[in-house]
Formats: sequence, C-alpha cells, structure tokens
Amino acid sequence: MYKRFNELNFVIGLFFLLASVVLLGGYFFSNHSNETINLYTGIAFLVFGIIMMLLRSSEKENTDQ
Repeated sequence: MYKRFNELNFVIGLFFLLASVVLLGGYFFSNHSNETINLYTGIAFLVFGIIMMLLRSSEKENTDQ
C-alpha cells in the first residue's frame, strides 16, 4: 500500500479526487447552488483524478532486491 504513495501519478490523482469531493460537496450541500462552475469543475477533477490513480508506471519494479 505504501508503495503507491511513492508514485507521483497516484498522489496527483488523490489530490484531484479530494479536491473534487470538496467542490461537489460544496455544490450539493450549499444554499448557493446556482454556481454551476463548481459542478463542472468537480466532475472534471473527479474524472482526471480517477484516471491518474488508475495509471500504472511503465517501469517494472524489481522485487529481487
């Protein structure tokens, strides 16, 4: 599990995923829900974050050492 935190694409994806949760939560739970930029940006951040977290590094890890 901790190996994933050393991969930059996973950390970037996790950041964008958390930022999307904040934006979408603010859109749905706020009284000022007429700000649709939070909805569109939250959806875009969510998709980008999931894609970044699912990408694998092209380098093969050497488990012998």
